[in-house]
Amino acid sequence: MIVLVPVYRPGDDLPRLVDDVAAALPAAHMVVVDDGSGPTAAGVLAAARDRGATVLRRRVNRGKGIVLKTGFRYVAGHLPGRDVVCVDADGQHLIPDVVRVADRMRDTGAPTLGVRRFDGEVPLRSRFGNAMTRAAFHLATGRRVRDTQTGLRAYPAGLLEWLGTVPGERFEYEMNVLLFAARAGLPVAQVPIATRYQAGNSSSHFSSLADSARIYRPLVRFAAARLLSPRRRAEEATEVTSSRPRPATRTP
Repeated sequence: MIVLVPVYRPGDDLPRLVDDVAAALPAAHMVVVDDGSGPTAAGVLAAARDRGATVLRRRVNRGKGIVLKTGFRYVAGHLPGRDVVCVDADGQHLIPDVVRVADRMRDTGAPTLGVRRFDGEVPLRSRFGNAMTRAAFHLATGRRVRDTQTGLRAYPAGLLEWLGTVPGERFEYEMNVLLFAARAGLPVAQVPIATRYQAGNSSSHFSSLADSARIYRPLVRFAAARLLSPRRRAEEATEVTSSRPRPATRTP
């Protein structure tokens, strides 16, 4: 199992996350991909490396989608046959939830989402934004996904090459993964997880206006294509499903 952590200007939570993952998943290996944070992040990234993580650094900030695909390519090329669980570096994800999502993916062989419960002390923008995208996703695809923007996701090794073909450079990439999975007829498992925000989610690099527009744009395109050409959509789904990637043999 590979624990893939995309980071941009990471804080002191990152070295602790490496330690916590190592304690809970001793057979797992952590791969941290930095999105052009610059020299100010050198100390934190060095601390993560000293604790056993592989650290990859991009020179220029490109966005979360690029960083995730960089990690998928690295794992496929250097650590083939290993499943991947993606974890945010800001402390939102509890280690027991990471383990549960990884276990469900291994049990089902399907991409698995850790879906947050949007109740209690959740920032209004997160509560409202998730409700809107959840409803829009259902209208566009007919599928019910309870948390379309969760960063806690597990993928079988056999899907890494496919993940590299999904378009998107920033936060819209994770939405595109779900849309393309729906188009391909791939099942997606969901596991309820705790919702934890640090200081009102102030550490998030999500831009409410720009990134929301990027997320909704592919949703609108997908819905329009679904409405305008249902026959073509059904033929494409049948063709892709029959040749969809199968999980490779997995190693610990």
